[in-house]
Amino acid sequence: MSSEDTANIASENITLSGLAGRYAVALFELAVEEKNLDNVAEELTALGELLKSSDELKMLTTSPIISRANQAAAMSAMVKAAGFSKTVENFIGVVTANRRLDQLANMINEFNRMLSHHRGEVNASVVTAYKLDNKQLDALSAKLKSMVGSDVNLESDVDEELLGGMVVRVGSKMIDSSLKTKLANLEATMKEVG
Repeated sequence: MSSEDTANIASENITLSGLAGRYAVALFELAVEEKNLDNVAEELTALGELLKSSDELKMLTTSPIISRANQAAAMSAMVKAAGFSKTVENFIGVVTANRRLDQLANMINEFNRMLSHHRGEVNASVVTAYKLDNKQLDALSAKLKSMVGSDVNLESDVDEELLGGMVVRVGSKMIDSSLKTKLANLEATMKEVG
């Protein structure tokens, strides 16, 4: 990756569109206006974890057969139990009233993208054949930070089909050094020669 590519990644403008983007922008602007951005971000992270870990909450937010009143009552109880701020409580209330709970996870993702951009951070993801330990993730994060010139939020995932190596996405750029891709490229080259 050239220094020009890394400079472009670090300065990329964030683009949000669609339903989730509109809700995320509204919440973000409200949190900034209320000087409550860090607290709202923490609460949304907790809510995102709840959505991932709770099958009941996932069903509540995605099922079209649960009535609006039942969704509102359940979400209100969950918000109270979690101790979320009035800002997040009102946000979830609006999302519930508009029957958009099925987009809640996307709204949280878009909010987090805006937050990272606001903080001057770059999002990156790495996919490897085997799970990376914390030391390897820290080393990769440090290397990416030196390439990009700003803090990097690194998410990791495992895809055993890669066989080895890794696929790294930083902003809109992708670096594919997986063994699977190298073998596919070698196979294509050999077909051209033969």
